[in-house]
Amino acid sequence: MKAFTKGPLTGWHFTAIIVSFFAVVITVNLVMARFASSTFGGVVVENSYVASQNYNEWLAAAEKQKALGWTATAARQADGRVALTLSKVNGAGATDPGVTVAAVARHPLGRQSDVALAFSATGAGQFLSETALPAGRWKLRIAARDAAGQPWRTELDIK
Repeated sequence: MKAFTKGPLTGWHFTAIIVSFFAVVITVNLVMARFASSTFGGVVVENSYVASQNYNEWLAAAEKQKALGWTATAARQADGRVALTLSKVNGAGATDPGVTVAAVARHPLGRQSDVALAFSATGAGQFLSETALPAGRWKLRIAARDAAGQPWRTELDIK
């Protein structure tokens, strides 16, 4: 097979190769930056200094929640409502009566507005949302309170 030789490789050829290379690199960087900025809101906490001052309090609250021994599972019903089950970690049964549950469903990429969900008890540790959740992937931020008023929070993914 004969090698490609049409003429000498000049400085103009090298200039075109280098300019083309950097044009491709810059184009890829701009496209990736556009994708990154359109899919992430950028706010994890409003003020990182204030968040750092509350860190030990948050750890203490997390330990209190862990001591409650609850776990949660969620599933979407055929009608779009969310069925939520709260149970004890050790499998000893459902949570105590008098538990109240609410949740906020957030779209993982922020493309849809948050949806507030109110839940009604349907049985021991069983709850059903009063409104339907739109189709798609959602992150449920669940907030529950036991009969004594102790808060418990968790996050679950739901499809």
